[in-house]
Amino acid sequence: MSNIAGKAYAMSVCSPIPWYSVWLKKLIFWAVGTPLFKPRLNGLLTLSLIHYARWVIVKPSQFPRLSEDQPREKLSYSYYFFFSNFNGSWLQYVDSFSSAIPDGLDMFWKWGVKYPKSVPMRPFHEHILFHQIWTEHYYSAYPMASSNDVKSAKRVKDELLEFIAHAEEETPEDFQKRYDRLMLELQHDLSWMEPSPVVSLSAAAVAKRRERET
Repeated sequence: MSNIAGKAYAMSVCSPIPWYSVWLKKLIFWAVGTPLFKPRLNGLLTLSLIHYARWVIVKPSQFPRLSEDQPREKLSYSYYFFFSNFNGSWLQYVDSFSSAIPDGLDMFWKWGVKYPKSVPMRPFHEHILFHQIWTEHYYSAYPMASSNDVKSAKRVKDELLEFIAHAEEETPEDFQKRYDRLMLELQHDLSWMEPSPVVSLSAAAVAKRRERET
């Protein structure tokens, strides 16, 4: 699939929202940065599979015209774009959001046209699938690296630079002791970056059955 590169998956969702909800949504995004609302998003801290996530609101007048010959758009709604890069399967990602921050999801997506709420999950799945835009081309600089792999690599780099800075001043014995301690501290951050195993055979079987039924 063109929206998958190694361990990374690119999701783009575009859903219509009524004009009166635009400023309400902007107010919500401002509010989530305050101490009052931040606890409602604490579940996001447990979702280490996320590389990147962003919401964008585009009003009807903000859609670009590539030339003067292109007819102006006549749109009844503003549009709410959600972009994310993550590791794992589509189901894992969507279900993780529903489980970790159901209230936060409803707060972000509220007032969307025909938004069903994040729980129960099946209507939410169908809503996201209906509005998802399948990526034609997706590039990942580190396709075999998960978000945890990237964090581990940064940790290893920082520790190695610190280790090297003092290496020339040490005796061989002190160097060996510090090296052994470094390897012990970084043992969980050192691994091969390889393709992910099959995530779920049952999920694939369900998808095939649904194709036959439609």
